Parts: sequence; structure tokens; C-alpha cells
Amino acid sequence: MKKGEEFSEHCKTQMLSIQDTLDVMGGKWKIKILTILYFGETHFMELQRRVNGIGSKMLSQELRDLETNGLVKRTVLDTRPITVEYELTPYGTTLKDIIEDMAIWGAKHRTKIIQEEKQKDHPQKVYA
Repeated sequence: MKKGEEFSEHCKTQMLSIQDTLDVMGGKWKIKILTILYFGETHFMELQRRVNGIGSKMLSQELRDLETNGLVKRTVLDTRPITVEYELTPYGTTLKDIIEDMAIWGAKHRTKIIQEEKQKDHPQKVYA
């Protein structure tokens, strides 16, 4: 195989893998839900409160998708009223590095953008 063909196959494989990851974690809400669960088990209502702007129907759907993919465990507690608790599965915890890396990158990016905006608003005077 030629060098270009190897790269092309490697690139295709990587793109497929990235698409698989996005299919499981993508969208507006899933990473937020996973991030909250990263810090420990949480009841449904607490999740809804913490994920600002999500409705109960959408939260239920996203949790169902995450459960289907083996990332989240759902436990119905024997309480009155019935309480449902969610937590990351051992497989779900394999996403912790990705979530942490995204948080680190996001914080650095925010700082960079803020600094660039400040420089635009207050350019330093240059003296000859």
C-alpha cells in the first residue's frame, strides 16, 4: 500500500471511531449529564435541576440512550414517592479522561478568548 493510501485508511478509521463517540456522547445534553454523574450518583430531579434548561421528557430520553449504551445505571429505589437514581457504570467511568480533557481545554479556550477580547477593547499603545 502506498503512503497516501495508508493515511487515507487510517483517517477513515479514525473518523469512524470519532463518529461512534459523537453518536454516543453527542448533542446538547449528554456530556452535561455524564459530567454531573462523574461526581456521583444523582436522583432524576436533581439531575434535571443541575442540567440547566433540560425538560423532564428530554432528560428521560437522554438517560435512556446513555443506559442503552451501557454508560449509565438506573436504580429504582423503594421509597414513597418512588425515587430513581442514576450513576455511571464501570464502562461509563472510562469516559472520565475525555470529560476531564474537555473541561481543561474549555477552561483554557475561555481564558484565551477573554484575553483576546480584552486586547481588542484596550490595545496597548505602541511608542516609536
